[in-house]
Amino acid sequence: MSDHLTGMTRSREVPARTHSGYTLLLAFPALIVFVGVNVVTGGFGLGNILLFVVCILLPVVAMVLIGFGFYMVQPNQGAVITLFGDYRGTDRKEGLRWVLPWMMRKKVSVRAHNIHSERIKINDLRGNPIDIACNVVWRVRDTAQAVFDVDDYDEFVEIQIEAALRTVGARHPYDDMSDEDETTLRGSADVINAELQTELNERLSAAGIVVDEAGLTHLAYASEIAGAMLRRQQAEAVIAARAKLVMGAVTMVQMALDKLSAEDVIELDDERRAAMVSNLMVVLCGEREVNPIVNTGSLYQ
Repeated sequence: MSDHLTGMTRSREVPARTHSGYTLLLAFPALIVFVGVNVVTGGFGLGNILLFVVCILLPVVAMVLIGFGFYMVQPNQGAVITLFGDYRGTDRKEGLRWVLPWMMRKKVSVRAHNIHSERIKINDLRGNPIDIACNVVWRVRDTAQAVFDVDDYDEFVEIQIEAALRTVGARHPYDDMSDEDETTLRGSADVINAELQTELNERLSAAGIVVDEAGLTHLAYASEIAGAMLRRQQAEAVIAARAKLVMGAVTMVQMALDKLSAEDVIELDDERRAAMVSNLMVVLCGEREVNPIVNTGSLYQ
């Protein structure tokens, strides 16, 4: 999905300027001790309002502000920092962190996500209805794009997975029905999976998301044509088995005739050779057990 299609300027992730929270955490005991000492030793009257503000009120306000500025960043997590709607960067440093309390922090997971799509019905290249589903492993690469360029990147991923699955499924036939079918959904899993991953990466780049792995998990003809297609596959299997059986029988008959001729077991003219070939083909290609018939006469009678 290119920029001229989206019609908007894409965001770009930049590092945020934040501070370690552990250093500022040490300020809490110091401020508490400072306020406690001033409360115990100070006799604040009406004439010492300025001293009260400096020694008591300001330290308390400082503790409150410091406390609201703390946040945690887990491993493989980012915190998107904004100031009054202005993007200030993403903090990916792990541990206790701190920023000014009026800066907003939005946590974004950059871990790998695994999603299994629902089974959907689509039409393949020949228009046959098929049921198809896939599994996708994805992660957020650019947190700024994921937060600011799409409304809900989780929902965006689910919708684009279905769209990509329909697009890739419509480019190829389910099975090879002619010599021109070089790539099929059933027989070219590696090609289809790579094509699906490429399609998803193009679609999800607008949200700063990258797909690490994609593959079909379910592929079948739709129920309304499954019976007809099963009969077609069974017929093709029978034809292929018959063809292999006939080729083997022809080879065995040729070997038998050559052996008989080479060892002068019997001399066969064309008519006897034809009869022997016919009998051997019946024996080798027949599905039922052969019952031999003893001929006491002559071949020509």
